[in-house]
Amino acid sequence: MKPLELNLNWDKTFLKSDQVDHRKVTFHNRYGIELAADLYEPKNRKPKEKMAAIAISGPFGAVKEQASGLYAQELAKRGFLTIAFDPSYTGESGGTPRYVASPDLNTEDFQAAVDYLSTNDEVDPERIGILGICGFGGMALNAAAIDTRIKGTVTSTMYDMSRVNANGYFDAQNSKEDRLAKKQALNARRTQDYLAGAYARDGGVAAQRPEDAPQFLQDYWDYYKTDRGYHPRSGNSNGGWNETVPLSFMNMPLLTYINEIDTPVLMLHGSKAHSLYFSKDAFARLTGDNKELKIIEGANHTDLYDNMDFIPFDEIAAFFTRSLAAADK
Repeated sequence: MKPLELNLNWDKTFLKSDQVDHRKVTFHNRYGIELAADLYEPKNRKPKEKMAAIAISGPFGAVKEQASGLYAQELAKRGFLTIAFDPSYTGESGGTPRYVASPDLNTEDFQAAVDYLSTNDEVDPERIGILGICGFGGMALNAAAIDTRIKGTVTSTMYDMSRVNANGYFDAQNSKEDRLAKKQALNARRTQDYLAGAYARDGGVAAQRPEDAPQFLQDYWDYYKTDRGYHPRSGNSNGGWNETVPLSFMNMPLLTYINEIDTPVLMLHGSKAHSLYFSKDAFARLTGDNKELKIIEGANHTDLYDNMDFIPFDEIAAFFTRSLAAADK
C-alpha cells in the first residue's frame, strides 16, 4: 500500500484542547485501503493503562477535521482513547477513484478501525465502542450488527443512506417508477464516465446559500460553506461525491439485521431535524432493554455536528463508561 501523505499541522475546524494529546495514525481495511485517522487521548492517562476506546466517523461527505474530530477530542477529554477517521476514498485516506461510498465499504471502514484499536497496546480490546454521525450513524449500526467486538454504539443525527437514496427525502419518491428514473439517469452517467475516463461529481453543498430551498439545505450551507465547518478536503464543503454513488445504496440496503444487535445503543437526534424519522424508525427495529433514543429539544440536524449547547457529551461519555465497563465483566 502506498504511504499516505498526512498533514501534521493542526487544520481542524475546532480549537485544539490542552487536555488531550493528539497524533496522526494509519490503518488498513480488508480491501487493502489505507485509512488516515486522528488519535486523541487524555493527557492524564496512566502509564501502561489499557484504555476504553471509541472509533468515530461522519458526517457523510465530511472529514475527520470536522465534526468527528470534535467528538473525538471531547470524548478524549472525558477519559477515552479515540480515533476520528476518514473513510475510504475520502480526505487523507487512500483509494481511487476519490469520493466513493458504499454500504459495505463504509461498514468495513468501521470494522477496520476496530481492527486497529483491538491490536493497539494502549487499548483494552474488550472495551471498544463506535460512534457514527449523520450517514455514518447508519454505517455504525450496520457495523454493530456484524462485529461482535463492538461493545457499545452511539449514533448522532443519523441518516439511513440506503433509504434516502432509494426513496428520496421523506420517502416522497418511494415507487418503482421513481427508482427506475433514477437508475436510468445514474447508469447513463456510468457510460459517460467510462467514455470520459473520469468520474463526474454531484457538486456537494451549493456554492451559494439556497435561500429558496428547504431549511435543512440552508443548515448544511451554514455548516459546510462557512468558517464554522468548511474544510478543503471535505466533499460536502466542495465538489461532493461521485454522481454514481447512490447505485450501491439503492441496491444493498443498510440496517437489515440491526434487530439482532444485543449490545447497548444510544441514538441522538434533534427534535427539529428533518432527518429525525431515520432515527425513530431505526430505533423501533432495535430489540432489548439496553437501547435508548434521546431526542434533543430544539436541535436541528447540523446542530449535532458541532453545537456545544446541544451535543450531550457528558451523557455520551457516561453511556460509553457504562457499556464498555460492562463489556469487560
